[in-house]
Amino acid sequence: MSEYSHHHRRSARAFERARGVLVGGVNSPVRAFGAVGGEPIFIERGEGPYLFDADGNRYIDLVCSWGAVLLGHAHPAVVSAVTKAAASGLSFGACCTAEAELAEQIVGAIPSIERVRLVNSGTEATMSAIRLARAATRRTKIIKFAGCYHGHVDSLLVAAGSGAATFGVPDSAGVPPEFAKTTLLAPYNDLSAAEARFQEHGKDIAGIIVEPIAGNMGFVEPGDGFLSGLRALCDTHGAMLIFDEVMTGFRVAWGGCQTMWNIRPDITCLGKVIGGGMPLAAYGARRELMELVSPLGKMYQAGTLSGNPVAVAAGIATLKQCRIDDPAYGLYSVLGRQTKTIAEGIRKAGAVHGIAVQAGSCGGLWGFAFSDRLVRNFVDAKACDHGLYAKFFHAMLERGVFLPPSGYEAMFLSAAHNDEVIAEVLCAAEESIESVKP
Repeated sequence: MSEYSHHHRRSARAFERARGVLVGGVNSPVRAFGAVGGEPIFIERGEGPYLFDADGNRYIDLVCSWGAVLLGHAHPAVVSAVTKAAASGLSFGACCTAEAELAEQIVGAIPSIERVRLVNSGTEATMSAIRLARAATRRTKIIKFAGCYHGHVDSLLVAAGSGAATFGVPDSAGVPPEFAKTTLLAPYNDLSAAEARFQEHGKDIAGIIVEPIAGNMGFVEPGDGFLSGLRALCDTHGAMLIFDEVMTGFRVAWGGCQTMWNIRPDITCLGKVIGGGMPLAAYGARRELMELVSPLGKMYQAGTLSGNPVAVAAGIATLKQCRIDDPAYGLYSVLGRQTKTIAEGIRKAGAVHGIAVQAGSCGGLWGFAFSDRLVRNFVDAKACDHGLYAKFFHAMLERGVFLPPSGYEAMFLSAAHNDEVIAEVLCAAEESIESVKP
């Protein structure tokens, strides 16, 4: 038994129990380890950059609650805010002042947003944004890009990447064909294909929804001119441009991708970081567009727990920490340096052992793929060596590093991942690549 060997007996018992009452033993498909094999570990607590499982094993966390944990697990300021809010009541189903405080932070950070509606999940945000685009244009069709995931909305579970791709069912059972027909597909990073959809269906297209950095077919950055080209297409044809920044918002930069590229979408979807690890999301746009939403307009959308005071408290505390010391938001420059170091380190480790690795990063978001060519779209992502990724995943897990259990996922760091932690990850990566090389 190597010095890195981990025991998972309690996790195994927990999984056996869960399978008796939960579908597949999990509450989200990618947690089931279906893409990498084996059984999932069960986490009991997090602290800074670390997770601790039911057997007491410690892992460096490179999932970070799928991007929601920006400051590190159990950050004192966030825990304090949540504890204080919870002591006053968990939910009211009524207005509370903290909702406006969080909305003010979002509006102040993102120039394209003048009004916000808080919801509970990224799926709610994208679903509502699409409804708003249709209400504003009185059109029905939406363009999405193959491999981009926008939540489990019926009409968007078409070539959805991520968990859908992992299980080989990019078109979900239970979605009527009529719903899917309202979604037009194009390859990510292919502006000419998007233009062709408009040439054929322009009068019926309500908008385009896009991940400005794709994170559900690995880490895929937009090519030069792709996002600005989408903005121009929407302007030409009177359609809405929707940025799904559930993953990238406040993670790659203060204000998200749109502030980095200086592109104003019509509607923005947010989640993850704005909830500080709690279930919270939002969609927002310019004032006159958001006034189409009930109670001011005829587009209905509601939620009993929307603006939940405990989740809102976590979000406020998180966003305050992002800019607490440095008016230029130095947290993001540090995160950017760390992700670049880890991505480049894994690429170099692969090269040493004759394994081609593509890697990239932006702010606190990064990823890598076992491929000999740059990954620019879903076709490229599917051609990566996912079998090798599965072996690498388990080798890293044995060495105390927790990666996403699917090669179709982007990866994350938090502000708690310091130089020492990064060095430990790269040491584990070097050993793991050596152990799995063909």
